[in-house]
Amino acid sequence: MIFRQLFEPASSTYTYLIGCEQTGQAALIDPVLETVERDLGIIQEIGLKLACTVETHIHADHVTGAGRLRALSGSKAGFPLASGAEFIDFTIAEGTPVAIGELTLRPLYTPGHTDDHHAYFLEAVGSARLFTGDALLIEGCGRTDFQNGDAATLYRSVHEKIFALGDETLVYPAHDYNQRFVSSVGQEKARNPRLGGGKSVDEFVTIMAGLNLPRPKKIDVAVPANRRSGEIQTV
Repeated sequence: MIFRQLFEPASSTYTYLIGCEQTGQAALIDPVLETVERDLGIIQEIGLKLACTVETHIHADHVTGAGRLRALSGSKAGFPLASGAEFIDFTIAEGTPVAIGELTLRPLYTPGHTDDHHAYFLEAVGSARLFTGDALLIEGCGRTDFQNGDAATLYRSVHEKIFALGDETLVYPAHDYNQRFVSSVGQEKARNPRLGGGKSVDEFVTIMAGLNLPRPKKIDVAVPANRRSGEIQTV
């Protein structure tokens, strides 16, 4: 397996490149519009072909590069079925694996940050990786105060779907704001100040209710664009 963790600094977003060495097929998880050319360049340098892009959810802080990548490379755009997104090539739901050559991404429905959110489990020789999107961050989690988010739902998603995996499973989030790259299920179960250390659902709901975070700067542009696979409408 070929793996790269790519970073977009304006939104502190991680995009993940997964490549199958046997077939030369590649996928990008959560691509960002501003880094499309960079990401395609990396894929071409490695000698891979971009087969598809996969979204964890409808993002509010950046516009996806899915539509632009499709136009440039012929890749297929995949979005969670629950997102209701338009102009996509395939939908994603728990129980329906996503093939990347001989590799398999297994979607896990993890709502709470948004109502369409999915994480992706990838098991390869020697490691198990979970791409958690915004459901679980390194010592944090995504907010729950817009896009039909719900704190109690997120708590259940993390505890029943993510924390149920092996402690050695590597956790790769969609964002980090402190130059951290990877965690593990065991570490987050023990140390996550919001969701770990035996926190109850009521404690988590209280924590999330007290965050008082500002409205995302790009939400009014990003959400409509992402529901159209990255096409920004102009009046």
